[in-house]
Formats: sequence, C-alpha cells, structure tokens
Amino acid sequence: MAEALRIGIAGLGTVGASVVRVLGEKAAELTRQCGRDLVVTAVSARDRSRQRGIELGSAKWFDDPVDLARHADIDVFVELIGGDANPALACVQAALEAGKHVVTANKALLARHGVALAEIAERKGVVLNYEAAVAGGIPIIKTMREAMAGNSVSRVFGILNGTCNYILTRMEAEGLSFDACLKDAQRLGYAEADPTFDIEGHDTAHKLAILTSLAFGCRISADDIYMEGISNITQADIRAAGELGYRIKLLGVAQHTESGIEQRVHPTMVPTASVIAQVHGVTNAVAVETDILGELLLSGPGAGGNATASAVVGDIADIAKSRPGFQHAPVFGRPATELRPYKRARMRSHEGGYFIRLTVYDRVGVFAAVAGRMADNEISLESIVQHGSIAAEPGTKTVILVTHATSEAAVRKAVESITSDGHLTDKPQVIRIERAD
Repeated sequence: MAEALRIGIAGLGTVGASVVRVLGEKAAELTRQCGRDLVVTAVSARDRSRQRGIELGSAKWFDDPVDLARHADIDVFVELIGGDANPALACVQAALEAGKHVVTANKALLARHGVALAEIAERKGVVLNYEAAVAGGIPIIKTMREAMAGNSVSRVFGILNGTCNYILTRMEAEGLSFDACLKDAQRLGYAEADPTFDIEGHDTAHKLAILTSLAFGCRISADDIYMEGISNITQADIRAAGELGYRIKLLGVAQHTESGIEQRVHPTMVPTASVIAQVHGVTNAVAVETDILGELLLSGPGAGGNATASAVVGDIADIAKSRPGFQHAPVFGRPATELRPYKRARMRSHEGGYFIRLTVYDRVGVFAAVAGRMADNEISLESIVQHGSIAAEPGTKTVILVTHATSEAAVRKAVESITSDGHLTDKPQVIRIERAD
C-alpha cells in the first residue's frame, strides 16, 4: 500500500469539523477506495478551546495557518477559512509555492484570485481542487472540468444559493412576506445575521464567475456580472408569476454570444413546468447546455456541513488516488496561461422578454400612456392587463405587462419615462422571463 496522504486543515468551523468527522468515520472505506490511508496530521483554527465534537487525535496544532500551509509533514492543505483576503489568500499561496496540493471551498477567494492561484499550482505541478466552492455537494466542477471533453458550452445557468431558494419557496408555498421568510431562514441557520451577501446576489455571482471560466475558457471576471438580489420580491410578484404560469427563482446565468460573454444574477421567472422550477428549498441546481451532450442538469444539496464536507473529501480522495508522474487536469479546464481575456457581451435582446408590474393612479388615459411609452421604445407587448386580484391602495390599480424579446436598455428607458410621467404610485418591478427548458 502507498504511504498515507497527510492532510492539514485550516478552519474548523461547521465544514472543517464535518470534514474531520467524515475522514474519521469513513477511514476504512476511504483507504479501500484510494489505496492508501488519509490522515489528518495538522490543523489550525482561531480558538483552541472551542468544543467541536470531533477527535483530532495526535494532529499538530498551528496558531498561524500560513505556518501550517508550509509544514513539511503535510501533503495536502485544506483551506476552510473563507474570505478573499488574508489569511486565506496568504496560506493558499504559501501551500502552493511549497509544492502542496490544495483543496478549498472558498468561492470568494477563487472569484478574486483563482487564475493567479491556478498559475502557481500548474507551475508547481500540484492540484488546486475546489468542488465545494460551487453548489455544495453537487459535482459540477469535476463534471465540467473533466467529463465534458469536446463539448462546446453555449450557456450555463442555475440556482446557486440555497438561502434565496428557500425564501422564494416559502413565499410561494405559504404566502409569507420576504421579511418573514428571511427571519425564519436566519432562525434555522440558512441565512447569516447579516444576509446581504446571499440575498443581494453576491454569493451567486462568485459561483457563477467560476463556472463561466470553466464553461468558456476565459479568465474569471467577477466584477463584470450584472447583479440583482431578491429583497424587492413581493407577494404580488409571486402571485402574478403563478397566474402567468411561472415561478420566481434567483438564477445565475452565463451565456456565450457573438459579441462576448454575458453574465448576470437576478430574480427570474421560469416556466412552472420546467425542471429547474421544481427545485425547492435549500437545494441547488446547475444546467449546462452544450453542442454534443445537449442539456445536462445536476441538482442536490447546495450547502451545509455534510454536503460541503462530501465535496471536500471527494477532492482529497482524488488527490490520494493519483500517483507520482500523473498529469493533473488544469485548474480551470485549460492551462491558466491560455485562458482568454474576458470579453463582456454587448447589450442584446433578452429571449424570454420581461414581466413588468406597475402600480398606477386609477385615472383615464394611464393605460394608453403606458402602452405609448412601450411603443416609443419599440417594445412589443405580449399582454397588458389590469390585475384585479393583486390588492392596490384606493385610487390605484396594478398593471401587469409581459413583453416579447427586447433589450434591457429599452425596458429600463420605457419604465423611467413612465415614472417621469407621474403615473406611478410605487416603485416599478421588472423581472426577466428566462427560457429554462
């Protein structure tokens, strides 16, 4: 049997503790699968005295994770600290430069520094694995990086944040407000005390940026993602979507077009009959559209200690199974030095059109004025109706418009004009309708 794989883990929070637990409980099975023992020989965390419910055995404790990363007696450094700055960045860089394999669940770190870290890993001939960084326990990274050779990807999209999907699911199923669902998500541990990173789309954007690089062979560009969160979604939107045959989901979408790559994160109406509309609660799902395979959809647990630990342990096991001289797959599917510069796509027509909800004064001529502003911007309407089932204040009416394919710029300009005309009593709501078949 080959020598044991020596593992150093930095970060012993929920995920780190789960990884240690799984490696201990599944030790015999992992040894059979990998042909060698997987042993945690060193750890680092901020608080030595904290009770974590795990057995660390004879593992050496490091107060400084950078010292752990350089430690001669580890083969694999597992970074579970989080964040896109130090100490996470410093210790991953140190481990790679020292010739250690690295496993991380840190999507923020990869979204900001992934290409630079990949260049170090490939120069040193070591592995940088990050399955747990995107969609928790779903094996989307391995699938896209290793199992889809020869396929050209045209679009990748999905539900990448369990907190948002949980909130939207509860809003629809139980008729609750956004605020009520958010408070419940916080009570259950699905949302942080400060939920901004999740509900405003930042978490989804980081994950999407990584998938975009894998899909299209480009450098990561997290700052070029159009982003909207779900905090402005109301029961009026949920009900109107249902009556129109749609369900609202927060999607991350990356699409290759003739003018470049389009990346966006926003609430989206998807047909109720589509597969992705059936993804409920904290579950994640990722769809990949290719020329050879067609559409592939993977769905499963997107967060939590066990789901993330499963992905981390899987990455460690892949390293354990490899042998000296084995050529590892490039970190982002292609050599990091050959990743193309990211080219942002020009504004284009959105295939699925738009849902627009307006609360207007109940007076003569408003319908005509709204339709006129749409026509001024060359927007073709599939329907424009007064929505009687959505409650409005006395003296006001709710108007629902559904457009045919048109550009984002045209919709925004038309809505701004309607607002300037003084017809609205409340902020307008604009939600894209996405093809999700």
